[in-house]
Amino acid sequence: MNKFWSTVLAGATGGLLTFGAAKLTEKPQLVTNPETPSYARQASYGGAPVPFDFTKAAERSMDAVVHIKASESKESAIQRQRDQRYSDPLQFFFGQRFQYEPQPRSGTGSGVIYTEDGYILTNNHVVDFADEFEVTLHDNREFKARLVGRDESTDMAVIKIDATGLAAIEIGNSDDVRVGEWVLAVGNPFDLTSTVTAGIVSAKARDIDIIKGASGIESFIQTDAAVNPGNSGGALVDVEGRLIGINSAIATPTGVFAGYSFAIPVNLVKRIADDLMKYGSYKRAYLGVNIATMDSYVARELALDYTQGVAVVEIADTQGSAAQAGIQAKDIITKVNGKNVTTTAELMEYIGRSRVGETLSVSVIRDGKSQVIPVRLKTKSDG
Repeated sequence: MNKFWSTVLAGATGGLLTFGAAKLTEKPQLVTNPETPSYARQASYGGAPVPFDFTKAAERSMDAVVHIKASESKESAIQRQRDQRYSDPLQFFFGQRFQYEPQPRSGTGSGVIYTEDGYILTNNHVVDFADEFEVTLHDNREFKARLVGRDESTDMAVIKIDATGLAAIEIGNSDDVRVGEWVLAVGNPFDLTSTVTAGIVSAKARDIDIIKGASGIESFIQTDAAVNPGNSGGALVDVEGRLIGINSAIATPTGVFAGYSFAIPVNLVKRIADDLMKYGSYKRAYLGVNIATMDSYVARELALDYTQGVAVVEIADTQGSAAQAGIQAKDIITKVNGKNVTTTAELMEYIGRSRVGETLSVSVIRDGKSQVIPVRLKTKSDG
């Protein structure tokens, strides 16, 4: 990794950790006319008209975006101190002499109303440290909320308020999003509530290695809409005001917006949120393989002819979905259910969106020949 990207991704990690504008008091944290169409002002550059009026999109989405204050209770802070005692040498050897009054942590972020009866989407890193939540709606009504469920591997969480008739956001289709199209980011950066910024989609299926661990799913929609600490958990919407992603991270060397932001695609968000609401956890399917995006280096290392797709480097679980279906090491996965797959991020998102028990048609290249293998998805713990 060259020096530039090391700086950018380190900044992105800081952005993820502090996107909720966490105010940690224990120790400073580094970042972190009525006939007029909806888009009346347009300019044509020899092709499709380009919209410049985003007012309708903003109006349709702002009511569905909320402000979240997440706090740690005093009891939780005390328990956290006890848990940390044995990891602190001074505490371990000298006990009470080095104890101090624990300061509960707090932070703020954003959320998106998913259902009219109070289920709200947000990021895991907005709520993971807290056990008390306060939600403020766009109309300034305030509610206590409870945690429904969260998933570290995707940085998603769902909280719930006791209310009905809420302005749930309209759900779009992230598969239909195209690079170059206009989008809006709606959230509460720096506690500036109901803030809207605009940009374009810069890339799709972006993996920035911000969710640590082999199980992390990163297939972000990258945009240049300004996103800052406090935007986490907020909405990325299209020009019709439909949700296409949940804003989650920024690439920056400073901890604030420096040109690019990243959102979890809504097609993945829906899958995770529905599981969190139903089970309290994400019931995830696994292939049970180690994979790599095909490039010249991978092709050379595996002694394969270059073919665009995802190489199966090794079978990690002989009882996993892939092995049981007959997929082998050095197979190159090129399609899933007829959809082209060219990167590990795309493949992981597609599997992450699929349900346990579902059978996928996986196209592979093996020994230079193409074949389609039906793969019935299992969980990691299935035998």
